[in-house]
Amino acid sequence: MSLGRAGGTEVDMPTSMEDLKRRLLEERARLVEQVSRLGGATYSGAGYGNHIADDATETYEQTKEVSLQQNEAAILRQVERALEKFERGTYGICESCGAPIDWARLKALPYAMYCLECQTRLERGR
Repeated sequence: MSLGRAGGTEVDMPTSMEDLKRRLLEERARLVEQVSRLGGATYSGAGYGNHIADDATETYEQTKEVSLQQNEAAILRQVERALEKFERGTYGICESCGAPIDWARLKALPYAMYCLECQTRLERGR
């Protein structure tokens, strides 16, 4: 397996479908832990004798944590869907047009469900 660089750190670059599956399994484990950790965060509650600025900070932190948890949970669902596609033998096939998803796209985003053309169309609302 060759090494690449992402954000200044070395990462394993997948060279096969099995490498992609391994990355998806590792990502699923990380996300399960992260979602669980974010879901278990507790807060003292705003408005109970705190200064208004402290309440605002706590409310901001709560909102940020909820947003992070929702984002990580959404990615976790995509990763699990990609792993299901591996099991069905349909991994790497665009869910919209049925064409193979480009290898470079899968390496960059192993849980991609659409080819680049269909993803672009989807994001533009067409």
